[in-house]
Amino acid sequence: MVIVSAPSGAGKTTIVNHITGRIDSLGFSVSATTRPPRAGETDGQDYHFMTEAAFRAAVVRGDFVEWEEVYSGCLYGTLRSEIDKLWNEGRHIIFDVDVQGGINLKKIYGERALAIFIMPPSVDELEKRLRIRGKDSEEKIRMRIDKAVEEIGFAPRFDEVIINEDLETAKAEAIELVARFLNSAI
Repeated sequence: MVIVSAPSGAGKTTIVNHITGRIDSLGFSVSATTRPPRAGETDGQDYHFMTEAAFRAAVVRGDFVEWEEVYSGCLYGTLRSEIDKLWNEGRHIIFDVDVQGGINLKKIYGERALAIFIMPPSVDELEKRLRIRGKDSEEKIRMRIDKAVEEIGFAPRFDEVIINEDLETAKAEAIELVARFLNSAI
């Protein structure tokens, strides 16, 4: 398993997409969330979009390996069925998850998982990226920055930290780390 976590706007999804496009043995674990889909997102491909009631019912049934309320009223989690499906296909799994989800998955899977933290070069640069991305209101940007400051403190709990100052360099570092890990797991 490969776990990739980062504060919002640090480049995690871009790097995960790059890795999955280069390493065929990896299957992407689609997370579940209660947040509404953004423009261009597809249910079952980007996320499993669920109502809060359906999500909480799945929690009670034990359908999640891990889950968190990442932002107030916004739940995210990793479904057991996603992991089972990918393992049954004989694939290694890559996760694009929030920082707490990454820590939780690493606790559960230990040495079977490589946990990578994507670090922004600075909080100021992260804020600039969030503004350029143009997906969030001013209130959401402030909330994401505040959370990012907290999440950066968890970087030492990951196996590897990649500072995403230059995207191409960060993507190359990620490929190298993942390829080395998967080769050692075979």
